[in-house]
Amino acid sequence: MPFIEDVLTCKSLSIVGLEKNTGKTECLNYVLGRIKETGKHVALTSIGIDGERRDLVTNTHKPEIRIYNGMIFVSAEKHYLQRRVTSEILEVSEVHTAMGRLVTARALGTGKVLLSGPPDTHNLKVLIAGMRHFNTDLTIVDGAVSRLSLASPAVTEGMVLATGAAVSANIPELVRKTRFVVDLINLPEVETAVRQKLEEIDAGIYAIDKDGGVHDLNIRSVFMLENEKERIFSKGSRLFVAGATSDNLFSFLRMQKNAADIELIVKDFTRIFATPEAYFSFIRKGGKVKVVSKTRLLAVCINPLSPQGYRLSSDDLGAAMQQELQMPVYDVKKLKQCN
Repeated sequence: MPFIEDVLTCKSLSIVGLEKNTGKTECLNYVLGRIKETGKHVALTSIGIDGERRDLVTNTHKPEIRIYNGMIFVSAEKHYLQRRVTSEILEVSEVHTAMGRLVTARALGTGKVLLSGPPDTHNLKVLIAGMRHFNTDLTIVDGAVSRLSLASPAVTEGMVLATGAAVSANIPELVRKTRFVVDLINLPEVETAVRQKLEEIDAGIYAIDKDGGVHDLNIRSVFMLENEKERIFSKGSRLFVAGATSDNLFSFLRMQKNAADIELIVKDFTRIFATPEAYFSFIRKGGKVKVVSKTRLLAVCINPLSPQGYRLSSDDLGAAMQQELQMPVYDVKKLKQCN
């Protein structure tokens, strides 16, 4: 069972789509279908809304999420009521989302579910930790690399990345874009003492001194950096940006005289919204980037079919992707056909 053995070494796993229609739900269903054969106890939730029958943007058919007897799932009240499986409610949380409170339930058979989970990273971490009360071996988060989400899939121990023709119809370009995201996922984690101080900070820009002390620069946004550059590096060359980072930030850092000494710390890879050009221009100057939360990338799954109907060669795409990434790459539809 390709990569399932690695999945089962984790207490939590996120399955993340590089963009919509890259085969994330197909990948999730493959993982759920294989795990049910192992006897492991699984819980499932989502960042955003997952499991719809049709894509609301492209109006194309989407695979629905299929769960099996004994699996636990967490969804907001509105979407829990739309389930097509018999289930028993285990808990109703006080955590509120736009779709109501979060409902934790156990499936009493096989069926389809629509998922919408915790509204932010803090509540996602609390939910994952709380699943141990239901004796789960693995909590799976249906995730997304999206600036629209306030919850990050990087808080899980392991990750599977789904990519495909929806990102680009050109194999070299698709491989290049995927490689950039894989590089971000694999960014090194900051040392434990500093990480513990930064974990609960959700906004602002901070300086880290040589002793690991954290200093609030009282700069609310990266757009204010240009006017504050005289004091930004007054405590040293390490900066922590709690929010999103963009081309503007990397361009600013690259232009500094001490660019080779600068270390930028971000919450996790999903907070980087810079283009590869801006990001690597900083790296080529000697700059370094680290993260507070890092996940282990277990595999990359490919979907050669685009929502517009064109299809790439699965074999060619898989070979090119695997050669570039130097890690396992799978077409889960082909895996299903082989089993």
